[in-house]
Amino acid sequence: MVETDQRTYDVLRLLAEHEPVGSVHLTDHLRERGYSLTERTVRLTLADLDDAGLTEKAGGKGRVLTDAGRAELERGGVRGRVEHVRERLADLTSRVTYDPREDAGDVVVGTVRVPESERETLDAVLAAIDESPISPVVASVESVDGGDAVEAAVPSSVTVDGVLLSAGIDSHPDTLGLVEYHADPAPESLPYDDPEPAEHGGAIRRFTDVIGDERATLDLVSLLIDAGRTDVAGAVAGETGLLVADNREVPLARYDATRDLAAGTRANLGGVLDLRRPRESGPFPWGQPGWTFASLTYAGAAECVIARCVEAGVAADWETLADVRPRSELSSLG
Repeated sequence: MVETDQRTYDVLRLLAEHEPVGSVHLTDHLRERGYSLTERTVRLTLADLDDAGLTEKAGGKGRVLTDAGRAELERGGVRGRVEHVRERLADLTSRVTYDPREDAGDVVVGTVRVPESERETLDAVLAAIDESPISPVVASVESVDGGDAVEAAVPSSVTVDGVLLSAGIDSHPDTLGLVEYHADPAPESLPYDDPEPAEHGGAIRRFTDVIGDERATLDLVSLLIDAGRTDVAGAVAGETGLLVADNREVPLARYDATRDLAAGTRANLGGVLDLRRPRESGPFPWGQPGWTFASLTYAGAAECVIARCVEAGVAADWETLADVRPRSELSSLG
């Protein structure tokens, strides 16, 4: 099997874009992308790809991808997106300076754009979430695309990781999934004790779907939202809903500091929080955490707003890890 390094994926991508294509034109395309290669090297690479079953000759027209080549290209694209999101997440959380005690500093935001004609719908979505226990909603709402669209920027769930990292507490979202949520559940309906769910933005009952592995992988938030798996409408209406949430394990030795910082972040920036010691029962994605770790689950306001706009059919575009912005640029709706 040919080694599927970055150059190999670039060759496969160029073949997919220009097939059928011969070695001469493929060499030109590669040079345009910064590769310093001879035509002989490219011919040898194509021969290796033929032997691996990833490409085949198309008469005298050059090479085309085989089904195996397209599958390998997709796997390479997935690997590239995985690495991109991991790097993006690490970069954004490292730039968080938000201090919940001062309610000031930079936060990670997610953004959603809707057509200008749907501005009232966007306003209604923001207001409904702000009137629910998931509140407060702090956001910037501005016209973009020459006035053809409106963009809302709202704090993302991973802001809490940046807050904890700034305090020297190792925190990375390990797992993401859908959680069953209720704003004000009857205590007997919860499979664990939560004496004050109102302070946490409501109660996360359990994970219904879990996706993820070590650290962040794909932008799974967008995948779940785009698949129509959420029910934020039900959540804000006081019914049982489905929210996208991420989970991370934090050192038990820093539990008190984690609780104070995470609770302060939720109180100021909105969302839903659940923090559990290892011996406590709770909505854990993979079972109880190790004895030296606590479990922190967070559903951010940005993810709720984006999902609700998609549910309403008004989201033209969205980005869950959009940027880092000063808290001062985000206004309360009230």
